[in-house]
Amino acid sequence: MIAFPRALFLLLVILPACGDQLVEFPLGRDGAVGAADARTDGGAGDPDARTSDASLAPRVIATGPADVAIDVSINRTITATFDRPMDSTTLTATTFLVRQGATPIAGVVTYAGSTATFTPDTVLGLGLVYTARITTGARDPQGAALVADHVWTFTTGACSLAPVALLTAGNFAVLAGSTVTSTGATQVTGDLGVSPGTAVTGFPPGNVTGAQHLGDPTAAQGTADLTTAFNDAAGRTLCAVTVAGNLGGMTLTPGLYHSTSSLGITSGDLTLDAQGDGDAVFIFQMASTLTTTSGRQVILAGGARAANVYWQVGSSATLGTTSAFAGTIMADQAISLGTGATLDGRALARIAAVTLAGNTVTRPAP
Repeated sequence: MIAFPRALFLLLVILPACGDQLVEFPLGRDGAVGAADARTDGGAGDPDARTSDASLAPRVIATGPADVAIDVSINRTITATFDRPMDSTTLTATTFLVRQGATPIAGVVTYAGSTATFTPDTVLGLGLVYTARITTGARDPQGAALVADHVWTFTTGACSLAPVALLTAGNFAVLAGSTVTSTGATQVTGDLGVSPGTAVTGFPPGNVTGAQHLGDPTAAQGTADLTTAFNDAAGRTLCAVTVAGNLGGMTLTPGLYHSTSSLGITSGDLTLDAQGDGDAVFIFQMASTLTTTSGRQVILAGGARAANVYWQVGSSATLGTTSAFAGTIMADQAISLGTGATLDGRALARIAAVTLAGNTVTRPAP
């Protein structure tokens, strides 16, 4: 008889249900069938097997806000990022929950890439602790679930600002009360409107990627909503910081900034630092004018977004040539952009004209 090493010996098992099919299982060192090879229910497509093995379960690897974060914006969306793509149908308002104490927060859950996002129906409360939870109902496409609920908490800031509600005025990149005039190859991305005036000149050669509303009901509603938004921004008082004169050279964090006169960016650039909170809001109030000189910039840092920056101007705003500005300008009177100036935001003038000169005006993404 020929002797075979035990490590190489194969046990042949004839399965009655398989007819003459032979299934081979290697013996382990102790002669037992190897458990890893004998397992027939552990494939990636078997939800029970995957769920029972913690090493195969999906995990939450990042949250926004981070666990125990403080001074979080009340405008914040809440996110959870997984270590793999997930089954989007399992990420809903029943598996992604947010509460303030025992009170559930209503919101909409969306999913893209590997990140689920909870967008509250209304802004959060000031200075409150919130608890977010991803339950074990969240699964990957193979059916594997979280081993346990993933829970984290965060605290909103006592001085955090809600965004200004622009309503239909937010659809416009340029909106004027009397006229819009342009020289050169101005590029406007977003709607352009005038009301109660009807006159627009300079398009072409200027170009509008969006609709033009010249004295029509849409423009009239936009102007009415602009007045509401202007008054909202002007009426904010929470934790106001008094500023005056030149803001150039400063770095400012989210909040409300108030001037009893004019503001300018005339010596150095202005940096707006959201400190990692892309939903944080900046509001600037000024009783008189807003001015930037040639080449000056508003720099967005730390996740700051132009959509969350608002300039409430008591009279008129003037942007110098080749300057680069960010945010929604809501002027009671007129807005003028010097040659080559760019605006990542909106130029919204309640009563008078918006004057453009070879500019790029881009309505910011929400």
